[in-house]
Amino acid sequence: MSKIYKEDEISLRIDRCLYDSAIKFGAGFGVGCVASLLFFKRKKWPLLVGSGFGLGLAYEHCEKDLREYFTST
Repeated sequence: MSKIYKEDEISLRIDRCLYDSAIKFGAGFGVGCVASLLFFKRKKWPLLVGSGFGLGLAYEHCEKDLREYFTST
């Protein structure tokens, strides 16, 4: 089994955070888009709220993951 260096582990965690942020932002934007089209007569605020929720969730998950790394080391 290959050894994982500390620099590689932090890099993997940051990459995972960026990927998670892109996925959750896109999902929030998609949900906001559908809500805007179906319920809110094509207003912009559901897109912003959905995207904000997605980024907020990604930030919380990323913060937890990085805090776990820095406190365990």
